[in-house]
Amino acid sequence: MVTTLDDTKRLAIAQKLSDMKAMQNLIISSEQKLIEGITDEEIRKRLRDFIQDDQKNMGVLDTVIVQYGVQAEPKESSQKIVEQAQQMMDSSEFSVYEKAAQLELLKHKQTMSGVLVHKCAQVVGADVMAAISPLNAVNFDSRAHQEQLKGILEILGTRELTGQEPDQGLWGRVQDAMAALSGVVGSAVTRSDDEMSIRDLIRMDHAKVNTLFVEVQGTNDPQKLQEYFGQIYKDLTAHSEAEEQIVYPAVRSYYADTQELYDEQAEMKQMLEEIKSMNPSNIDDFKAKVQQLMSAVLKHVQEEENDMFPKIRDNFSDEQQKQMATQFKEAKSRLQQEMAASK
Repeated sequence: MVTTLDDTKRLAIAQKLSDMKAMQNLIISSEQKLIEGITDEEIRKRLRDFIQDDQKNMGVLDTVIVQYGVQAEPKESSQKIVEQAQQMMDSSEFSVYEKAAQLELLKHKQTMSGVLVHKCAQVVGADVMAAISPLNAVNFDSRAHQEQLKGILEILGTRELTGQEPDQGLWGRVQDAMAALSGVVGSAVTRSDDEMSIRDLIRMDHAKVNTLFVEVQGTNDPQKLQEYFGQIYKDLTAHSEAEEQIVYPAVRSYYADTQELYDEQAEMKQMLEEIKSMNPSNIDDFKAKVQQLMSAVLKHVQEEENDMFPKIRDNFSDEQQKQMATQFKEAKSRLQQEMAASK
């Protein structure tokens, strides 16, 4: 029987993503508190822009965590770092310069965590890479904010130590550094809106499960087969249930074949349970059954993307599609948590 327990590598990545979400909340609250202690309008404007980027990126992180499909809590050490940083930002013992320096360190930590998750994903599997791809937007913004914070620190530090203004060519140097950064990584970065549309999210799910099927086809290692199918089982289960709760009821009035989608997913769920009961050591039988599932999923995907998606595009506004995406993501997250709790 195939278990759907996550191996240590996938759990470690899930925990790091959870750490990043806690850090993102800390960064936003730190920026809000820092603005309160600054009168310079240029710096305040840049911090407000940071907050806007970081609130958007909180949504991106939520999307990545749900797409990844493995639930975890932040490490205890990460929670302690958050608590200590919050105390510092609240304390009157530290100057505005020192608090801005703390924010720059938090941005650096967030950037390095994002890079680490990316590198780990390359090692663990192509399906992980597919799930975390939107994380590039968070990494880019954190790095760009760091460049601006260097300029902010020069201004605040010079004023605190000398009472004088620093070199006024400062912002030009900052902009040059940001332009260079964009030139280096811009082509590799997927810039995200504050919320993806429902079609974007469903396509991401489709791409990830297809990647998992390819990984199953490419191995004869029973342990790997168990790992990959375990993720297929969880992803398809959460995806199908969320579609049946959120998407299909919304499109039924516009799409005559909605019931066929329900029926296809019922068949796929039955196939998932049948494969779950099989021994992956019987490699040929196991992979043949997964191949049958893959064919059924591919047919279903084509119907959704070729037939259902145009109905969504033509009958729902962009804002409605984003609202549906938020509901879909929340439903998937609840289902993933329920599956994790039932182990």
